[in-house]
Amino acid sequence: MDADQRLPLLADNARWLVVNKPAGIAAIPARDESPEQSLRHRLQTQLGCPLWVVHRLDRDTSGVMIFARDADAHRALNLAFQHGKVGKSYLAWTLGVPDPEQGRIEVPLHTARKGKMRPAAKGEAGAIQARTDYALEQRWRLDHAWIGRLRCLPRTGRQHQIRVHLRSRDCPILQDALYGMVTLKAPYDQLPISRLALHAAAVEVPAVLDVPAQRVEAPLPADLVELEAYLEAR
Repeated sequence: MDADQRLPLLADNARWLVVNKPAGIAAIPARDESPEQSLRHRLQTQLGCPLWVVHRLDRDTSGVMIFARDADAHRALNLAFQHGKVGKSYLAWTLGVPDPEQGRIEVPLHTARKGKMRPAAKGEAGAIQARTDYALEQRWRLDHAWIGRLRCLPRTGRQHQIRVHLRSRDCPILQDALYGMVTLKAPYDQLPISRLALHAAAVEVPAVLDVPAQRVEAPLPADLVELEAYLEAR
């Protein structure tokens, strides 16, 4: 995304806003990055006011992301996330489809090396509970395997939760360099998607201070629209 291009706001009020985050931009800068490269800095520059990060999306994930406009809203939204009052809905395009096609994945997670997470062993110390509901919405046959589009509802908010959970069901997200196939072979290497095929499709923000509850949805970005058009044409 061009650094001069305005970031699209999906909702905005006196307490918080929701931006349609493009893939490829970090919510906050990594240690080796300039602050000017972060989503928060670009939004603050665009709007001319300070913003508070409420939650994060992985760099290559697109879609809905909430920022608070003041410290009170930041505290209230953080509490809402901690108590599971914020509903989140993701779309994931996967290599393979889960069996069963709809269900719940309850696989505890544990930290691993190099910023990764992994499924925890039974009774392992330091494991954290993680729960994801999912449903297969669409599937496409490509050569000898299925490509699926799954609706994922994370009931806990662990790092890389959806990515690890889907990998544990043998249906990794397309172009997931951390948890998927390192090298895709033909015809899968021809898919018109070069980043993690994960999109934060919707968020249900509860009533916060003087702002009523609201559901906010993010349209699919161009690369995911192109991916589905490619699959439909096969």
